[in-house]
Amino acid sequence: MAMLSIDFAPLFPWEILGPLAGVGMLILIYGAFRRARGLTWRTLSLAVIWLSLANPVLVEEKREARSDIVTVVVDESPSQDIGNRSSQSAAALEHLRAKLGAVEGLELRIVRTGRAGQTVKSGDGPVDGTRLFDTVARALENVPRNRIAGTLVITDGQVHDAPKTGKPGIHTGPLHVLLTGRRNERDRRLTIEHVPSFALVGKKAPLRIKITDTGTNQRAARVRFSKDGGTEYSVTVPVGKPFTIPIEIDHSGSNIIQIEASPVDDELTTANNRGVVQVHGVRERLRVLLVSGEPHPGERVWRNLLKADPSVDLVHFTILRPPGKQDATPVRELSLIAFPIRELFEVKLTEFDLIIFDRYQRRGVLPALYLDNIAEYVKNGGAVLEASGPGFATGMSLYRTPLRKILPGAPTGRVFEQGLKPRLTKAGGRHPVTADLAGADEETPRWGRWFRQIEVTKRRGHSLLRGIGDHPLLILDRVGKGRVAQLLSDQVWLWARGFESGGPHSELLRRLSHWLMKEPDLEENDLRAYLDGKNLTVIRRSIEPNQTPVTITSPSGKEHSISLTEQIGGRAKGSLPAREIGIYRVSDGIHSSLAAVGHLNPLEFADMRATEALLAPVTKATGGGIRWIADGMPRLRRVRTGRATSGPGWFGLVSNRDYRVVSVSEAPVLPGLIILLIGLGALMLAWRQEGR
Repeated sequence: MAMLSIDFAPLFPWEILGPLAGVGMLILIYGAFRRARGLTWRTLSLAVIWLSLANPVLVEEKREARSDIVTVVVDESPSQDIGNRSSQSAAALEHLRAKLGAVEGLELRIVRTGRAGQTVKSGDGPVDGTRLFDTVARALENVPRNRIAGTLVITDGQVHDAPKTGKPGIHTGPLHVLLTGRRNERDRRLTIEHVPSFALVGKKAPLRIKITDTGTNQRAARVRFSKDGGTEYSVTVPVGKPFTIPIEIDHSGSNIIQIEASPVDDELTTANNRGVVQVHGVRERLRVLLVSGEPHPGERVWRNLLKADPSVDLVHFTILRPPGKQDATPVRELSLIAFPIRELFEVKLTEFDLIIFDRYQRRGVLPALYLDNIAEYVKNGGAVLEASGPGFATGMSLYRTPLRKILPGAPTGRVFEQGLKPRLTKAGGRHPVTADLAGADEETPRWGRWFRQIEVTKRRGHSLLRGIGDHPLLILDRVGKGRVAQLLSDQVWLWARGFESGGPHSELLRRLSHWLMKEPDLEENDLRAYLDGKNLTVIRRSIEPNQTPVTITSPSGKEHSISLTEQIGGRAKGSLPAREIGIYRVSDGIHSSLAAVGHLNPLEFADMRATEALLAPVTKATGGGIRWIADGMPRLRRVRTGRATSGPGWFGLVSNRDYRVVSVSEAPVLPGLIILLIGLGALMLAWRQEGR
């Protein structure tokens, strides 16, 4: 296609030609005023001279027409999998392919949004909800404005980044919407209105929910809930009103609560009947009772360790002499306040999270009744750590008391008084209390020696450290709901003093005490799952090698079985691509875990009804239209710029008539010789007429 136009290529700047034209006009006006002869020829000669200086040229442009671009955005979010929405979407896309592909001068581009694992533009991770306009912006950011014919969107209308003002942040042309689904769909939705991010262990966390029904007239709904995949409870909740459920937080760390509302007949989907929340349990204060026997250098190690932890409230009970022993201390120097033994070991015993016996032996101070209380306290969920001294091998041993019922090691009566290096057992290499200690991975750890070990016979539990003759040095056991540990040496203080380079005493004792107090991260048999990039990673800790496959249930209910690969430190690891957004459930038949991909309660599942309300302001602002696919496909028209782009039963696509200039050629309108002849001829005629 060629286009002709006239342009100027002046020999002098217009700043000079303009004043020259003005001077010429003044001369002609003056001549006309004086009625000078030959004025016409003077005018012609001046005009020819000025035009020769302005140098008019004929410009020929060869243009190449550029096609307009129409973008079709297909919503592939999980809500599009409901009912026949996906088939409606596919049929609409094929219809648009056929119609738009046959239009000359129109380029069709198809982009998709809402896929699992899609990330936002900044790459911060999986998106929450259908980010349709973010996809539109990326698709059109490199398209020239004068080539955009329009944008067609195939969606159910549940778009979570629709501009509130109705105006998109980028030029889209007329934005038309084809809606999948049907009008007035019946659905029940569970909304979690409030949940605290953390709560104190032993207290109840208020969980406020709301049930919303559309298309039904039910007044109440049954709601089931469970914590950490445990016992399931149910309550009746009024529909349409907020309702608070108290959830008991019984352990520190992550508490995952699952909630599900009963479905209604002919419901659109049950995916938004469920919700998952996470409450982090924190202990207000960890109360520890330290019962010390005979004074020794290691007593300060326990006291310093516990005092250094700001979350620990320490009560130190030191026995200097039996109450029946007499000495010559003057009465005025005796304490007038009796030590509250009964209050500690009977009345307030259950308030302690951990009781430590440090080289304690029977001395008639604690009656058997109190020791029996401690044994029952452990069975009901408490914890005891017995750090043995030489007295444990004698007849005054705690093993000769009611505590025998909970202690995993029975004394043989022998005490080894020689140098020894603690080493990990097979179980110790897998248990989180000892597996990752500094230097523990070596056959002979580079730790300092101890010089005393009490020999015991292990009756139950797991031996994590071994000493002389591979006899147990550290035994851990579970009794009822509680936990017990025996450290069969009183020489750990040598590590604290740095003897022979010392050892990881602080980390060992800290892990040991926190395992006894049921720290979730120190569980020896545990199953965890988390999102690692685009994969769901599963880690299982086990005290014994375990080849049992793990079953992963995706948010849509599909089950996948994977085998875990054995790692160091008692861990086994496996992964699976996370292609869906929502809650994944992981189980090996004994342990279970939950993992969230994206968000615990995705926006995508908050409301899954097809609607035109969210996109109506955008279509109005851009001149587009909305049509339900169930009502039939609209007609497609090309319209000129400035004309209406939508109407009843039709969508318009702008014809921009854009082009690209291929080449440009120029030719002078007034050749030099012709200009010279015309100018001279006009001057001669003017001179001749004036001479008459």
